[in-house]
Amino acid sequence: MAKVNVSIPQGTRDFNAETVRKRNYIFNTIRKVFEIYGFQPLETPSMENLDTLMGKYGEEGDKLIFKILNNGLDNPDKHTLVKAEFEKVLEGKNNKNITERALRYDLTIPFARYVAMNHGQLTFPFKRYQIQPVWRADRPQKGRYREFYQCDADVVGSNSLLNEVELTNIYATVFRKLEIEVEIRINSRKILAALAELCGGADKMMDITIAIDKLDKIGLDKVKDELIQRGLTNDQIIIIEKYLSIDGSNEDKLTSIASLFGTNELGNKGLEEIKHILSNFTTKETKLTIDFTLARGLNYYTGTIFEIKAIGVQMGSIGGGGRYDDLTGLFGVPNIPGVGISFGVDRIYDVMEELKLFPEAVQSGTKVLFFNLGDSESKAAFGLMQQLREQDIACEMYHENAKFDKQFKYAEKKNIPYIIILGSKELEENNCVVKHLTTSTQQTVSMSTLIDYVFL
Repeated sequence: MAKVNVSIPQGTRDFNAETVRKRNYIFNTIRKVFEIYGFQPLETPSMENLDTLMGKYGEEGDKLIFKILNNGLDNPDKHTLVKAEFEKVLEGKNNKNITERALRYDLTIPFARYVAMNHGQLTFPFKRYQIQPVWRADRPQKGRYREFYQCDADVVGSNSLLNEVELTNIYATVFRKLEIEVEIRINSRKILAALAELCGGADKMMDITIAIDKLDKIGLDKVKDELIQRGLTNDQIIIIEKYLSIDGSNEDKLTSIASLFGTNELGNKGLEEIKHILSNFTTKETKLTIDFTLARGLNYYTGTIFEIKAIGVQMGSIGGGGRYDDLTGLFGVPNIPGVGISFGVDRIYDVMEELKLFPEAVQSGTKVLFFNLGDSESKAAFGLMQQLREQDIACEMYHENAKFDKQFKYAEKKNIPYIIILGSKELEENNCVVKHLTTSTQQTVSMSTLIDYVFL
């Protein structure tokens, strides 16, 4: 048989049992905090209509949407059409003869679509959380994958800043429980909109935010070059550079930005919202920092925006979000304000691996292995095993009657801490031998009292 080159798509991964358990530890920690704060679960399809997604993420984001070819395009009559039009589709020019659906890029737009479709049946404020994979046609690298999970919590139907305060505290609570030291960075799109007004008008907003959003990656000089390419004047770029140079404590930054904005109404409103969040943030052991360079280049944000950075590791953001006051208006249902946050589980996993933060108990799988020593012995052992399983003790029996050494090696390779041996002698005496491999100790236990044995 010819050798087959087996692989998986670039930017995707297989997860073994050890990895899945660690990921589930993260998922379960986040899910528990979401539910403590009153959020309820929601799931949406992996694919959405392409029209639902396109135009919602800015020009950079739209390029990263995975499009799905329509069924039947292998029909010879359509071959010429596919060949002629496919390049246009890749450039973002949709052709419904080629593709009408796409894999979801994030969980926020599908959520907005869900709210728009079901707003008549929902109780507002509607608080939902969602834990599902998303896909982006990005260049794979450390901490950046083409398929990855997001964990989102969103509130729609409320303008109250209480929601921003609670979401900020959710971030702090989750990362405290995961023992990751983080910095929560906040800014406001109102402040960025005010900056655009200082630079000539609201039409400059997207050009400025797209460029600023790349600051960490390309540096100030290249950001200025991009702003020039986008048509901003030297005077306007000087204003933006002054804005980006604001530094110091939160109080220093508020003073400096207020001086820059003067009486600009939109900018001052954004500042007041940030002050409210700062003054009501209760988790003082977590660092909450104003970052005026934070832009989050997504079209739909309108107010406070968040980004989470892990302290002590070289990693991009491990969470982010913000307010989007009319996202459902994109789907014909206006005036439903919302705000939400997202956790980047794959990056959180990488941070916890690097810092060795996963507790040993996460890897607990099978706790007890029953040796297989013959037909009558294994039959009795199976009955005991079922009793332990009823007590939520994870057990298994070796699959065949084999030598002791082979069964011992199986337990060792799977890190199973306890072995129960029930041979002909034990069966005759209604006993069994319990071996604890970690401590190299053993104890003879009556079959009738095995259920009370403490497997720690």
